[in-house]
Amino acid sequence: MKQEELNALSYKIIGAAIEVHKTLGAGLLESIYETCLIEELRLNGIKVQLQFGLPIIYKGKRLNKNYVIDLLIEDVIIIELKCVDKLKLVHQVQLVSYLKLANKRLGFLMNFNVDKMINGIKRKVNNF
Repeated sequence: MKQEELNALSYKIIGAAIEVHKTLGAGLLESIYETCLIEELRLNGIKVQLQFGLPIIYKGKRLNKNYVIDLLIEDVIIIELKCVDKLKLVHQVQLVSYLKLANKRLGFLMNFNVDKMINGIKRKVNNF
């Protein structure tokens, strides 16, 4: 996907998250925001994979367990959802690890437990 297309898709994703947050407000369970965000993205014609399983490869061997990515958008952008008082460094590291393991360039960490959604969005890029 070209950079311009990636930027346009990112803009739509952020807009969808803001719409969900405006409609629901803060203080609900992560699963509620996930369900509503998926619906909002699909209403905007965006392909979403929920709870995308990424195989664990350890020392060259595929193990019988998967990493679970919250949302994979259009096969190119990872979204990790949270509903926490404050995002921690470990949340950002988790997203970066998923980006590397999945060989994806862009991801968003979204915390819906904020006053304004834009304050709960962190963008991460995998520099490979």
